[in-house]
Amino acid sequence: MMNTKRTFLRQTLATTATLLIFVLAGPLAHAADEAPDALIKRLSVDVLETIKGDKAIRAGDTAKVIALVDERIMPNVNFQRMTSSAVGPAWRQATPEQKKRLQEEFKILLVRTYAGALAQVTDQTITMKQFRGSPDDKEVLVRSEIRGGGDTVQLDYRLEKTPGQGAGWRIYNLNVLGVWLVETYRSQFSQEINAKGIDGLIATLTERNKANVKKG
Repeated sequence: MMNTKRTFLRQTLATTATLLIFVLAGPLAHAADEAPDALIKRLSVDVLETIKGDKAIRAGDTAKVIALVDERIMPNVNFQRMTSSAVGPAWRQATPEQKKRLQEEFKILLVRTYAGALAQVTDQTITMKQFRGSPDDKEVLVRSEIRGGGDTVQLDYRLEKTPGQGAGWRIYNLNVLGVWLVETYRSQFSQEINAKGIDGLIATLTERNKANVKKG
């Protein structure tokens, strides 16, 4: 019974983490005047329906996943902030080329790690929790739950308000089952940087991504 429970939790974590990637890939129409919780709800519903209706995505077609992220993810997420936060203080010493490589490899790692788990998405629905932000906030926390297919899963987002042209809300951190994505990777990356430096971390990410390709 315990093994069954652990297996379910692993599958749920992987499924919801993959879903997060696709939530980020939704359209940005009217995002500038859209409340952050309304934005997350709209994207979540749209993405769940897309996943359910696309057999290739549900089957873990990594090439299709990466193409979709490349085309639509960037307008909805501050990926540079996400990567720099995961790398930690060493980011400030990294060269522009190293920063570029880190962002590329980190994105591929996230997509490839969770692409196969999309097959687990079936009848899940999104429920939004009460939003406590105000119109003057520059950063907010949006809380939600995924229900269906087993236990209810907590799914939270940290968003920042983007000023100027193309203003709107962009996600910079994600929480699945009480675990923040950036903090999780920061711990792993810190060990690599301390042992091998920035180039060592890039090399490790590159090798891990190549290994994931072979598994696929």
